[in-house]
Amino acid sequence: MDDPAAALKREAGEQAALLVENGMVVGLGTGSTAAFVIAALGRRIQEGLKFTAIATSEHSAAQASKLGITLTDFGHHDGIDLTIDGADEIERKSLNLIKGLGGALLREKIVAAASRRLVIIADERKLVRHLGEHTAVPVEVTPFAWEATAHRLGRLGARVSPRHDRDDSLFVTDGGNLILDCNFGVIEDPATLERRIGEIVGVIESGLFIGRAALVLVAGADGVARFEPA
Repeated sequence: MDDPAAALKREAGEQAALLVENGMVVGLGTGSTAAFVIAALGRRIQEGLKFTAIATSEHSAAQASKLGITLTDFGHHDGIDLTIDGADEIERKSLNLIKGLGGALLREKIVAAASRRLVIIADERKLVRHLGEHTAVPVEVTPFAWEATAHRLGRLGARVSPRHDRDDSLFVTDGGNLILDCNFGVIEDPATLERRIGEIVGVIESGLFIGRAALVLVAGADGVARFEPA
């Protein structure tokens, strides 16, 4: 039997999957929550829904392909109608996000930026008053001189830890880069921090997603709540 959190995420994922319509190009997120969406979309494919998808990770692409979802790429489509993804923290008032604990933040942000609509699904534990309350900001960096990049991130006030794989080697993203998990504590001005991180040479992208979510579906004990930007 599922644990309560998994059941909540599945419920939110299934509701989000109902937003996909025939003929859409759909962005598929990465992580445990996004996996529920992909599974629900696989069932809708069997019921006759027709759409194509761009996945944000090799893992999500493999799951989608196995379920019969047709995959495409940006060589064939310059935009995405709808992307459905999870998040690691959601600022309740602004709907700003921290993403990237699943290791796919660069591809996730590329897909989000190309999307007409970004829908985020999560369980209620991910809602916070301010970003950074519980989660470090993942920052994807070039492998070359990553130590110097980490030092510069530290100057912004972060406690920086290189992410490791299960065998204790440095975690490598699908794009061949590294991730530095940067704990800034409570973030009072996420937009400024996103800009300052991006100005550091060696940084490819950060897991701060500012002003990108069009809809957030949050599953809790009383059902799925909808949040939209004010």
